[in-house]
Amino acid sequence: MYYKAPNNSLHVLDSADYEHLLPTGSVQITDEEAATIRAASAPVLTYAQKRAPLYPPITDYLDGIAKGDTAQVNTYIAACLAVKAKYPKA
Repeated sequence: MYYKAPNNSLHVLDSADYEHLLPTGSVQITDEEAATIRAASAPVLTYAQKRAPLYPPITDYLDGIAKGDTAQVNTYIAACLAVKAKYPKA
């Protein structure tokens, strides 16, 4: 069950037996209302934060350089450029 406190914070309880632990003035809300509150409070990521986990490991690039494997280096660069295209600078 979802509850909204007067300051718009979201609280979740498994049982109404624990309602006494909620901030004073909290009201039960629907799943849809809870989803709206969650979406509004979700952090807005920068393009750099969105890109970081998608880049291939730098070791792939370094391994290609060490071996003189141009195809491996080009594959790494292509993967990086695809990430940049997906999340361009704002």
